[in-house]
Amino acid sequence: MAIEFQRDLETDGLPHEEIQKRTSRSRERITSAPVLILLSLDMSEMDAYPDKKRSRAEFRMAMQSVASAGMQLLLAAHAEGLGGVWVCSPLFVPETIQNVLGLPKNWEPQAMFFVGYVEAIPDVRERKMLAHISVFK
Repeated sequence: MAIEFQRDLETDGLPHEEIQKRTSRSRERITSAPVLILLSLDMSEMDAYPDKKRSRAEFRMAMQSVASAGMQLLLAAHAEGLGGVWVCSPLFVPETIQNVLGLPKNWEPQAMFFVGYVEAIPDVRERKMLAHISVFK
């Protein structure tokens, strides 16, 4: 993953120092996590449709299911006193992850979760006002 991440950052034209900083941080996060959980999408048991519109909708539905499972995973970890971080980097290198982990080709990597005991509780980030991101009628 780091090799492909570095290649993408080089293509973006980032300075060498910035590329090294980002790839080192990424590698450190992955290798220092006590537990790493990978969620994958498998379309083999989903409905098949002859048209693109419904096929895309079925794929989006499967993606939403994976995302929902990810949120439940984080909530369950929290209930057990654990912290978790959700990253979507597998979306950028699915074939690499499939090959390295020997996953079936129909398992499409979607998200990684780093889970462990929290060293420090991070500051709460500023959130957008509800009125700026919703419509009530």
